[in-house]
Amino acid sequence: MINGGMVLLGGMRLLLSRAELRAVLWRMLALLLALMLILSFGVFWLVDYIAALWIPSADTWYWQLLSWLVGGLAFLLAVLCGIISFVTLGSAVSAPWLDVLATRTEAISGQPVKEPEVSWWPMMLQSLVNSVRPLSVLLLWGAVALVFFWLPPLATAIWTYGAMRFLSFELIDTTASRRGWDYAERKAHLLDRRWFYIGFSGLAILLMMVPLVNLLVIPAAVVALSKEQVSHA
Repeated sequence: MINGGMVLLGGMRLLLSRAELRAVLWRMLALLLALMLILSFGVFWLVDYIAALWIPSADTWYWQLLSWLVGGLAFLLAVLCGIISFVTLGSAVSAPWLDVLATRTEAISGQPVKEPEVSWWPMMLQSLVNSVRPLSVLLLWGAVALVFFWLPPLATAIWTYGAMRFLSFELIDTTASRRGWDYAERKAHLLDRRWFYIGFSGLAILLMMVPLVNLLVIPAAVVALSKEQVSHA
């Protein structure tokens, strides 16, 4: 778990320290920022909606403490929904740039390859297609969470675990696509390195909650995993 988190941080350091990687990052930031701002409005609305459902009206002495706890869980649940949406859409709309980032990272790591020609729509659509099966699994976890919706801690824990599994699939999409992995191969890879990706996606979720830093997580994950794949090749 710790190794996964350290690899992600290493990817972020490499992304910011190398001029050839920063040049790609600057092209992505405006689009990712616009997407983040749009989704933030949805998250704030969802927090209020869930909190209104969960927080009871009462005058008991423990009501204030309970409202803080449930409000915090509602915030986490809504933020996770925003993170899932941001990573899915952000990875799709920036897919060509992420592929260039992966290529340049592999070159830095000693595996020079020809930089791909950017083909926007096919790569964006392929990224969305690659999200369909992981998203269907996430929806199953969401259905389980809904069964326990009136037990906020349990519902939030279930949804958090499902979100971590989904983000693992999303964050490996660029490197997996470059190697021609299908869904079964991606799933086998994630299962084989289960604890690594729990740490990797878990830290990614935490960093996604930090303003401005959250814009760096998707490109940093691509850089980190591209470097990691070369070192394990």
